[in-house]
Amino acid sequence: MMLVDALIGPFVEFEFMRRALVGCLALSLAAGPVGTFLMLRRMSLFGDAMAHAILPGAALGYLAFGLSLSAMTIGGLATGLLVVLLAGLVTRSTTMREDASIAGFYLISLALGVTIVSIKGSNVDLLRVLFGSILALDDAAMMLLAAMSTGTLLVLALIFRPLVMECVDPSFLRSVSRAGGPAHLVFLALVVTTLVSGFNALGTLLSVGMMMLPAIAARFWAVELTGMIIAATLIGLVSSLSGLILSFHTGLPSGPAIILVAGLLWLLSLALGPHGGLLLKLLPRKHLEA
Repeated sequence: MMLVDALIGPFVEFEFMRRALVGCLALSLAAGPVGTFLMLRRMSLFGDAMAHAILPGAALGYLAFGLSLSAMTIGGLATGLLVVLLAGLVTRSTTMREDASIAGFYLISLALGVTIVSIKGSNVDLLRVLFGSILALDDAAMMLLAAMSTGTLLVLALIFRPLVMECVDPSFLRSVSRAGGPAHLVFLALVVTTLVSGFNALGTLLSVGMMMLPAIAARFWAVELTGMIIAATLIGLVSSLSGLILSFHTGLPSGPAIILVAGLLWLLSLALGPHGGLLLKLLPRKHLEA
């Protein structure tokens, strides 16, 4: 009974815990599928780069309007999409590869964003921008999270087939359709949108953790795309619930606690997962008999 109270009590007793849980669940529903596609397309570090790229826009919104959710969200979207477009333009106009151009832009964005926040704000404001404030979600933040997550899932459903084909056989997709390029650009926009939707909850530095850690953990529990998406979403949901409970009972910061739980689940998956886990590889294999 005491265990049940410890697990359920915080959400029954405190409204801010219920809000935090709902916000994290909404983010997990969108971040799981997007993170899975990033992993399959070998773009796992792209999410981290985009998390830094949205920082200058969010910082400009903060500089102009204070801790205004709408201003910081619009600013983050604008700079994130701008970095995607600039990186694509540089890649197509020069010999530089896309990952290198994105790395250059995101490093500049990170330094610029921290500088902008430091001009007007304090260290507390900088920490909130970088790491979010999941326990301070209000109605506007929750509605924004729900709307952006729903929109991400709807658009992802529309471009699902070309995304899958590009992951499996991009040459074949180019030979039968021209949908690969537009689908890629739309997908990059969805990555930015998902990161911005999680910005107010987990900050620019931790929102990518909710996107990538469940996705790379899911790879050890499923081999088919649908199974990986479902597993990634479930791992994100479990990480959110467990992280909030851990934070409530130990006094740890909520955002880092959620990401730490997600990281622990990834390590457990790495060790115990039925598809490529370390323990399975250490077990003696059965020999074929004639």
